[in-house]
Amino acid sequence: MGRAEDRRARQRGGRRAAPRRSSATPAAGVAGGRAAARRAARGGRPRKSGIRRLFTWKKLLGAFFGVCLLGIGTFIVLYMMVGVPKGNAVAQQESNVYKYSDGSILARSGKVNRESVSLDQVPKEVQHCFVAAENKTFYHDSGIDLKGTARGLLNTLTGKGTQGGSTITQQYVKNYYLNQDQTVTRKLKELVISLKVDQKMSKDDILAGYINTSYYGRGAYGIQAAAQAYYRVDAKDLTVEQGAYLAALLQAPSQYDWAVASDTGKTLVKQRWNYVLNNMVKQHWLDAGKRQTMTFPVPKDPQGAPGLEGQKGYLIDLADKQLEAQLMKQEGISQSQAEAEVVGRGWTITLNIDKKKQAALESAVKRQLTSKLDPKERKVDADVQAGAVSVDPKTGGIVALYGGEDYFKHYYNNATRKDYQPASTFKPVILAAALDEGATTQDGQPINANTIYDGTSGRQVVDHGTKVGFGPPNEDDVSYGNITVQTAMNKSVNSVFAQMGVDVGMQKVMDVAGKLGMDTEGMQPVPAQTLGSMGASPLEMAGIYATLDNHGKKVTPSILKSAQNKTRTAKIDDPVGDQVISRQAADTVTSVLTGVVDDGTARTSVRDNPMRDGQQVAGKTGTSDEDKSAWFTGYTPKLVTSVGLFGEDAKTHAHTSLTGATGLIPGTGRINGGGYPAQIWAQYTFGVMDGTSKFDLDTTQGAAVQPSWTPSATQSPSQTPSQTPSSPPPTTSRSPSQSPSQSPSESPSQTPSQTPSSTPPSSSSRPPTDGADGGPLLPDDEGQLDGRQPNR
Repeated sequence: MGRAEDRRARQRGGRRAAPRRSSATPAAGVAGGRAAARRAARGGRPRKSGIRRLFTWKKLLGAFFGVCLLGIGTFIVLYMMVGVPKGNAVAQQESNVYKYSDGSILARSGKVNRESVSLDQVPKEVQHCFVAAENKTFYHDSGIDLKGTARGLLNTLTGKGTQGGSTITQQYVKNYYLNQDQTVTRKLKELVISLKVDQKMSKDDILAGYINTSYYGRGAYGIQAAAQAYYRVDAKDLTVEQGAYLAALLQAPSQYDWAVASDTGKTLVKQRWNYVLNNMVKQHWLDAGKRQTMTFPVPKDPQGAPGLEGQKGYLIDLADKQLEAQLMKQEGISQSQAEAEVVGRGWTITLNIDKKKQAALESAVKRQLTSKLDPKERKVDADVQAGAVSVDPKTGGIVALYGGEDYFKHYYNNATRKDYQPASTFKPVILAAALDEGATTQDGQPINANTIYDGTSGRQVVDHGTKVGFGPPNEDDVSYGNITVQTAMNKSVNSVFAQMGVDVGMQKVMDVAGKLGMDTEGMQPVPAQTLGSMGASPLEMAGIYATLDNHGKKVTPSILKSAQNKTRTAKIDDPVGDQVISRQAADTVTSVLTGVVDDGTARTSVRDNPMRDGQQVAGKTGTSDEDKSAWFTGYTPKLVTSVGLFGEDAKTHAHTSLTGATGLIPGTGRINGGGYPAQIWAQYTFGVMDGTSKFDLDTTQGAAVQPSWTPSATQSPSQTPSQTPSSPPPTTSRSPSQSPSQSPSESPSQTPSQTPSSTPPSSSSRPPTDGADGGPLLPDDEGQLDGRQPNR
């Protein structure tokens, strides 16, 4: 029956009769029949829904063409209304003014370093370097990159940051006619002006304008200033290799400046340099054979600008960098754009630097260290560099900073450099991680100030019965036997903290380090990091200890108090943030660190200092392998200061040993964290403190609230329930019972403020053990310089 109906439907024009439906009433049947008739009249198609009637393909196509016409019309109006403005690149350059926290003038940035040159004074191959780096189609395009501009507009509208893919013409327009503002209006103006400039100016004139208005870092605007700043030559004498480096710089001037770049920055700028030259080969602007013979042209060391002598240059350098970071975050601009917006743009920048504290810190470094250096008498004295940062833990403000002997003599800021190991100043981070994470030993006992560990020198670290292949020696290879965590911190016992790091879990340790303020990006969570084998700066360490001092609330040290110019006021982030570790964990670490001062490696320089006047102090010493760096980071309730000494070859800038500096006996007179760094810290801190202060600690552990003690040599950790044993110690050649004089013992007659464990024997030799970097992994200071500094 169905097939017959189909045939009849086809004969009637393709319409199939509607099937009969039963109805309850005749009226319903009639209505159904009428509906069927109407459907048959429409060819059997069902009625379209409201949405389908609204969005037909004709309407969508019409809307699309309408939007296109509207856009074209808008662009035509813009094109007619927006003219090419008068160039303002030079007019925008104004001196920045920098002030101390009290409003008095620190410095003015001085005259902008700019000198324009005509394009015929720039070698043709050097010109091609910039085209190859930024815009390979420059000589053939219309001056705009529609895709890049559209992407930039979309990113601006959605708040995703900066655009990419601008042509050289667009960048020139932005530098010379407009500004770096990330607004839709500015981007549309850039598009229109770029089209008009490309029509009115030759490509050579545009290129000349671009390379003469771009910012290259080191305060240099334009290729002539850049050639002098980086290679001490005029632009006309630049080689292709040098030109490729300057072209590569434009992507991130400060990050790619070879003199101050990190290892990552150096890798990136070399990659960019190779990219430029390889593009030149592809464009047939450079012979492939010649390209293969080219080597990277290392720039010359920077020279400070007039008016930035002494410490001024270091202070201004950090202020500029932190302001650039604020602008990048708030306005979504790139690093190179932020630098161009800060240098010479008429900012009035007030710093958190306290004039009196700054003078006191400079005086302390001079009196305790630099006055004792005599490079003519001892070559090693020329290799000693000092850096320090002092922070108010309640506000997060940097109140004093020491970047080096003189900004003119040593451009690299020692206060912010991250290329030296913080050594044992990292140990409190391990303890903070253990306490905050509620970590336990291999035996499942909680880790706290009284937990007992095996302090045998060179003891192999064990992870649940498996040796991990790491067994660091202690200072002078001294073994301590079973000691508490408190005593291990006092004596800076490497073997204890190496095991503790594995007990906590190195990933957790590095996570907590990141929370406290250390830049842990790219760091591997390996046991060697327990000895502070990563790189860190005095600025970072001051921030970490300030967070501990501030009861676990994050402190990100800031030198900026305020910043504004004619067009805007920068919003300065609050340096004090959220709670990143528990107050109890932070306060317990502080309590433990008071023992380092009163009964440990800093006692000679800090505890017994006549200027102390009852101040309660917490801190930690540190000395890296081969004595290449020495540290003391310490704090009172009101002030945190990190002092670092770094061995840097005066000619090659390579890391070198500090041993023998200031006339200390070579081989035995090592520069320790408990020596000069602690002495600088003590003179500065005790000299600027206004009254005695005590820590307000929420803890029942540590030297600040209970005596520092250790078990006797014959006492087994498992025999004392109140003591927390660590994992079973491995068999050693020298057990505590075999050498009682070398084992810490508890002395009932010792007072709580002076509760040292037994003094380990000294040794003049260091064992040649393998370090994490392939060199000796020498432990720490950690011992005093008593009798070893005849010239002090």
